[in-house]
Amino acid sequence: MYAADYHVHSTCSPDGKMTMAQAAEAAIGAGLDEICITDHVDTIYWGTNAPRTSFDWAASRAQYREAAEKYSDKLSIKLGTELGEANLSFERAEKLLNSAEKLDFCIGSVHTCSEKFDYLDLYFLEGGQSPDFYTAVIEDYLDSVAAISKWGRFHVLGHLTLPLRYLKEHLGWSMSFAAWMDRVEEIFSIIIPKGIGIECNTNRGNDPLPGADILRRYREMGGEVITLGSDAHVTKDVGCAIRERQELLRDCGFKYFTTFTGGKPEFKTL
Repeated sequence: MYAADYHVHSTCSPDGKMTMAQAAEAAIGAGLDEICITDHVDTIYWGTNAPRTSFDWAASRAQYREAAEKYSDKLSIKLGTELGEANLSFERAEKLLNSAEKLDFCIGSVHTCSEKFDYLDLYFLEGGQSPDFYTAVIEDYLDSVAAISKWGRFHVLGHLTLPLRYLKEHLGWSMSFAAWMDRVEEIFSIIIPKGIGIECNTNRGNDPLPGADILRRYREMGGEVITLGSDAHVTKDVGCAIRERQELLRDCGFKYFTTFTGGKPEFKTL
């Protein structure tokens, strides 16, 4: 069965630890048929709230060409991006995308809270706060996801339940978005008519983001566009749990998953 990893970060991301060629080699070793490199292009600079207005697309293209020259006979390699924090400035987000040559694919994602929480990066969620605080953070996050969904200049929503990753990793809390399913459905009602999909993020082999309850609801509401991505930043994670999550998608009612070429979806049988 065809297998593709559509969430992979190279050293063109501030947190990536592998070149695109190394990612491609790892993908071949993992038995994948296709990968898409989706480096972080955020409207703020990593670790700060300073506005970003440019990205080194030349360096990205150079790495992509190297990977393609070495491995395109064994692997389909696509170039995309993970556009983060568009909600903090749609003007900057538009400028960043417009400065790129045509990409195959774009993930729209949110990693930080709004001004209400002083732009707290969700990665730094810590214990010691009241339950009301964490509830408010999730609601603030969903407000931001709804905002980028209305804007809509991307192909899939990335790791829709991202706060759950850090609540579990940092606080040991196993939570769900059950209390916010109405907000999730609201977001789906925005994106599905636009042809925007969602990602099943394998979370590097941990709990998928989102889980089965939300994947099923997306499918029940008519959602069809769905990609699979490991969120790999190092070679050992490329392709991690992709085939297992293909089985999850089948269990949730999907018959196809999605890859992209030049921004156009292509449906692969599960």
